[in-house]
Amino acid sequence: MVKAMDESLGITVPVALHLDHGTYEGSKACIEAGFTSIMFDGSHYDINENVEKTKELVKIAHDAGVSIEAEVGGIGGVEDGVASNGEKADPAECKMIADLGVDFLAAGIGNIHGVYPADWKGLDFDVLAAIKEQIGDLPMVLHGGSGIPEDQIKKAISLGVSKINVNTELQIVFAKATRAYVEAGKDLEGKGYDPRKLLKPGAEAIIAECKNKIAVFGSGNKA
Repeated sequence: MVKAMDESLGITVPVALHLDHGTYEGSKACIEAGFTSIMFDGSHYDINENVEKTKELVKIAHDAGVSIEAEVGGIGGVEDGVASNGEKADPAECKMIADLGVDFLAAGIGNIHGVYPADWKGLDFDVLAAIKEQIGDLPMVLHGGSGIPEDQIKKAISLGVSKINVNTELQIVFAKATRAYVEAGKDLEGKGYDPRKLLKPGAEAIIAECKNKIAVFGSGNKA
């Protein structure tokens, strides 16, 4: 699926088709559909059930040549209608999941999905360091990357975070650019109401913000 997309669109950098916060059944379905990467979110199960389901999915995914990310400890905020209190992950439980052979580990360290509240206390680097001590070189994933101060982002990367999920900030810049287009009356000029024109400023704003994040994360020229 991804190979065909690369060829038809002339894409010259590696592309992954990734499932985020997948259920057990959803993860299996996406592997069968040709996804190249899945994230199974078993954090809402007790640790033993999370381990069992993750263990099964690791085998299914790796047999199909698909990378798999798992999660320990709920991430704060709301993701796909599922609310979490954002408890910080237990390092010992992180090791249990890491030992199953997952390719990436997402663990709660004070991060949340959505807009961070004014009284947010920041990432817990003591918990992050304790987790890394248990899981070694396994790459970690930071969910809820929107709105985290740059210094905390860079410190998290220095402590072993290799993948950062950003969504809310992209949605915000898209909405801002689209609102500006409409408030300027551009949608009433000629065929400015054409969705391709109406949505273009928002799409361009997302591209610009993605370029900014690539620079902040130190990911430039690393494809």
